[in-house]
Amino acid sequence: MSNQNTHRYCVIMCGGIGSRFWPYSRTDRPKQFIDFFGTGRSLLQMTFDRILNLVPKENVIIVTNLQYEHLVRQQLPEISESNLLLEPCRRNTAPCIGWAAAHIMARDPEASMIVTPSDHLITNEKMFEQCVEKGFDFVEKNDALLTLGIKPTRPETGYGYIQIGQEVEPGILKVKTFTEKPDIEIARVFFESGEFFWNSGIFLWRGKTILDAFRNVAPDLTREFEKGSDLFGTDKEQDFIREHFPYCPSISIDYAVMEKASNVYVECVTFGWNDLGTWSALYDNSPKNREGNVTQRCNVITYNSTGNIFAVRDEKVLVVSGLKDYIVADAGDVLLICPKAEEQQIKQMVNDIAARFDDKYL
Repeated sequence: MSNQNTHRYCVIMCGGIGSRFWPYSRTDRPKQFIDFFGTGRSLLQMTFDRILNLVPKENVIIVTNLQYEHLVRQQLPEISESNLLLEPCRRNTAPCIGWAAAHIMARDPEASMIVTPSDHLITNEKMFEQCVEKGFDFVEKNDALLTLGIKPTRPETGYGYIQIGQEVEPGILKVKTFTEKPDIEIARVFFESGEFFWNSGIFLWRGKTILDAFRNVAPDLTREFEKGSDLFGTDKEQDFIREHFPYCPSISIDYAVMEKASNVYVECVTFGWNDLGTWSALYDNSPKNREGNVTQRCNVITYNSTGNIFAVRDEKVLVVSGLKDYIVADAGDVLLICPKAEEQQIKQMVNDIAARFDDKYL
């Protein structure tokens, strides 16, 4: 789009390992690189496509783990080398965002940016674009850290919540509190109160605003980056990061900054959103057949089986009888069969597999 604001940037965070989708999502090919919906585009590619109406292509920055460089280059060949930031190790979202912000500000001191995960599903993309435009306008005029809050559709224990305060302009409110994933009783109270929104993990701010916030409330992280402040934007930046990034605290942007800063706001939005964090979320957002089963592009014959999700690779034919509300995921060397109601145990299963077999099946 020729009328795009050239000072607007997008940071796509793409370094996670998606362990709750194990064994389909593996360390060498996490969920953001998988085409879950048979569209020919992975979750990462869908995120990139979605942002191009809002931000110039040359202003899209991908932050990923060094291990996934080849996957990003394969899936997004249009990303230039200078726009691909390679983390030498995993340090959660605060160091990831701190580096991306410092990198962008070295290039453009007037920059504003949207920060988004690479693995979310957004269904009403036109409404998403309108909300992001509104968010950009707000943070460019105000010294504000803005998060997008999703109007809850149910009491949900898998998401963090934002409590809204005073409205500062239509649809944008001061944040009162952040709450981590609640139990079901508290989630019901939050849902019924109308005062709480889901924390989408999508943020907007000016580069100066977020770097000031890091200096004010996360000085230990800022100190590490400021050791090489004159190297950002040069060909020595990646070498500096390789040496210093491992010393950054492993902490989320919510804990490090958003829960401590005083200038945090939420834009309350209603576009269709899901963080696709679990097999059940994928089930809920996928087309079902007459028996209410979801098949991930695999050959399945079922008898008296409903509410299941089947994800099988290769040419295997699955024949199933008498199964209700299960996850069946076959990744070749690993077969997972687990009730959907118990999928929160998958992370523990992954830990147990690691303890017994090291990284062989991860």
